[in-house]
Amino acid sequence: MALDKSLVSGSTSMLVLRLLSDKDMYGYEIIDTLDQRSQNVFQLKAGTLYPLLHTLENQKLLTSYEKPANGRTRKYYAITKEGRKHLTLKQNEWQEYTSAVAHVLSLEV
Repeated sequence: MALDKSLVSGSTSMLVLRLLSDKDMYGYEIIDTLDQRSQNVFQLKAGTLYPLLHTLENQKLLTSYEKPANGRTRKYYAITKEGRKHLTLKQNEWQEYTSAVAHVLSLEV
């Protein structure tokens, strides 16, 4: 079943920051890793990812650098200290949100 894109859009930044908290990655590596870890649920397009990466970089949550790989230069993205703080905040918000949704769906009182 395909997910409603509105469910995904609010969490994409958090997911990208989470991936980059493990290691620096280049764009297509982020797309591939997210696809694999989500078992093909989150399939970002380059046209969605790169504007998001630029926004996160402008917000000082990421930095980027270039590095040669296989005869070409790739742009890698790294999470900043501020990005890690932001990720922790967003993860806490997500936990609270998903807990509340789970309680409503299970009709717990």
